[in-house]
Amino acid sequence: MSDEQPRTQPRTTLSARAVVFDMDGTLVDSTALVERIWTEWCGPLGLHPGEVLSFAHGRQTADTVRRFLPELDEEAVLRHVDALLSVEGEAPDGVVEIPGAADFVAALPASLVALVTSAPGGIARTRTAVAGVGLPAVVLASEDVPVGKPAPDGYLRAAELLGVEPSDVVVFEDAEAGLQAARASGAQVVVVGDHDGPAAAGLPRIRDYVGATVEVGDDGVLTLVL
Repeated sequence: MSDEQPRTQPRTTLSARAVVFDMDGTLVDSTALVERIWTEWCGPLGLHPGEVLSFAHGRQTADTVRRFLPELDEEAVLRHVDALLSVEGEAPDGVVEIPGAADFVAALPASLVALVTSAPGGIARTRTAVAGVGLPAVVLASEDVPVGKPAPDGYLRAAELLGVEPSDVVVFEDAEAGLQAARASGAQVVVVGDHDGPAAAGLPRIRDYVGATVEVGDDGVLTLVL
């Protein structure tokens, strides 16, 4: 028998002055719900659910509708968006916490945390409540960010509201569009989950927040050990 002990993956240590989270796939797992809603939407329209879901993840609902129904005028786009969001808001079952997310968010100083999500604010409040994850005081939802991910606008605005430079922010993201947005903002970026698209290349990665810790220095600098 070998005397060697199983190797564990090296931990990542990051320093920052603020932390910003995406929501779906990053703090809460709503995959089953989102896949069902988009699949049901695709059926009558003759669209391929896999293609729609691949594009939709991390993006605002209106951007996905415009992408796959380019012939629609804006009024018709908004009717589709309202119908999709109505279903999402009425069906929170199946939304669960990413393991360790609630404790990790609670360990961070409340004044140094923000959420940037492509979901509307009402859905963000519902999903985080169902999953038992505390909602930060600073929340930028789809209605607060006219140009959504992959544009960096939401993350740049979050840094501004938190009173820090983007380079002093650590962003936790899980999807290609969100990772592109976070990287373009100049923030430090951590991939949550198993996404391996181009925007994830070279970034630190965590499966979940179990075992993650945070220390607050006397100078206000956060040391995150992931």
